[in-house]
Amino acid sequence: MAASKAPKIDIGIDAKTRAKIVAGLSALLADSYTLYLMTHNFHWNVTGPQFNSLHLMFMTQYTEQWNALDLIAERIRALGHPAPGTYAEFGKLTSIKEVKGVPKAESMVAHLVSAQEATARTARKLLPVVAKADDQPTMDLLTQRLDVHEKTAWMLRSVLED
Repeated sequence: MAASKAPKIDIGIDAKTRAKIVAGLSALLADSYTLYLMTHNFHWNVTGPQFNSLHLMFMTQYTEQWNALDLIAERIRALGHPAPGTYAEFGKLTSIKEVKGVPKAESMVAHLVSAQEATARTARKLLPVVAKADDQPTMDLLTQRLDVHEKTAWMLRSVLED
């Protein structure tokens, strides 16, 4: 049986523009995965007087983050490109620094604020590209991700206030 060649993608966004969008979405996927991993790590390792509330908050956040990974990767695939999916690729693409060791609870929250905000900045940076391409599905995805990251950063910052 001869291998069939996939039909050319003709969705109204040219190949060069799709590649630009995919580059931005790949960075967002890398930040999102790194944020997911950080949040899950902190869920496992948080201690102290706020253990229960932070443990549950982190679980809610990493679960939401986990579900978002699939949405981002599937949008990359819909645009005709493979999604990055290895630690090596994510390490090259992410804007979030890995946290060494096990920080105290308050420091965990501060790290998560920074990581949420970094992920929001990565998503926001792609907005002009998708707006120019009139790529409404990606715009919708970015808008939803920005809403989640900005709201989560606010909630985490609130934990740090006196």
